[in-house]
Amino acid sequence: MHYKEVKGILSTQNGMNLYRGCTHGCIYCDSRSKCYNMDHDFEDIEIKSNAILLLEDALKRKRKKYMIGTGSMSDSYIHLEEKLGHTRRCLELIERYGFGLSIQTKSDRILRDLDLLKKINEKTKCVVQMTLTTYDEELCKILEPNVCTTYRRFEVLKIMRDNGIPTVVWLDPILPFINDTKENLLGILNYCIEAKVHGILCFGMGLTLREGNREYFYKKLDEHFPGLKEKYHQKYGYSYEINSDKNDELMILFKEICKKNNIEYNVNKVFGYLHEFEDKNANKQISLFEGL
Repeated sequence: MHYKEVKGILSTQNGMNLYRGCTHGCIYCDSRSKCYNMDHDFEDIEIKSNAILLLEDALKRKRKKYMIGTGSMSDSYIHLEEKLGHTRRCLELIERYGFGLSIQTKSDRILRDLDLLKKINEKTKCVVQMTLTTYDEELCKILEPNVCTTYRRFEVLKIMRDNGIPTVVWLDPILPFINDTKENLLGILNYCIEAKVHGILCFGMGLTLREGNREYFYKKLDEHFPGLKEKYHQKYGYSYEINSDKNDELMILFKEICKKNNIEYNVNKVFGYLHEFEDKNANKQISLFEGL
C-alpha cells in the first residue's frame, strides 16, 4: 500500500472512491483497465491520505443534501479497511451531516458498519449494493477468490432486509461458457427474491474486456479453465463487449422473474433510485401538519 494526497474526493456525480486498486482478486475486474490511468500495481493499494478531511470540508459547504455513492471503482471494504477504517470514518461524516448513501461492495465486512447504515437510513436513504455473479460456491472461489462467497453475500442482503435497509444487486458479469446458465441465473434470482431486494442491475449476459483487464482475465482462464482462452479468442477476438450466445433466452427469463416478484430491473429506474435523495425527517414534519 502507499499514500497519496489528492485534490478532491467527490466527483461531479457525488461519487467517491477512498482507495485505488483492490485485493479481492476477481478475475474479470474492469477496474484493471489501462484507460483508468493507474500508475501503480493494482494490488498495491493507493490510499487517499486526505480523503476524510476533503469529504468533511465538502459536506460542510453543501447547502443541498444528496446521495453520496461509493465503492464503484474500488471496493469500500477491501482487506485494508479492517485496519484503516477510512470507510467507517466517511460514513460517520455522511451520517453527521445528513446526506444519503449508496454503497457498493462484495464483502461482508460491511456488517461492521451496520450501526451507521441504520442511522443514515433513519434520516434519509441508505442503499447497499451487492454484486452477485455466481450461484456455485466453488466456482465463486475461482472467479472472486479473496472475498466472501455468494452465499455469504446473500446472508448480508437478508441482514439488510431485516434492518429495513434497501438493497440493489449487480448481476454482472456473466461469463460465456462459465456461468451463463439457467441454473446459475435461477439460483441468484432466488436469493434476490428471498432477500427482497429493491432492484437488480443487469446489462445483459456477458462482460466487457479491454486492455489491462483482458490480459489478466485470459491469464486466469489459462490457470483455471485450460483451453477456454483460445475459445474466447476464436469467437470474440478483441471485442469490448462479450455477449453470451444465451443472452436472449436468459434475459427473457430474468425479466419475467423480476416482474413476477416486483423487483425493479429497468436500469434507468434503478440508477434513478440510487441517486434520489429522501429527507425522512421532512416527510415526518409534513405528516404532522397534515394531521392537524
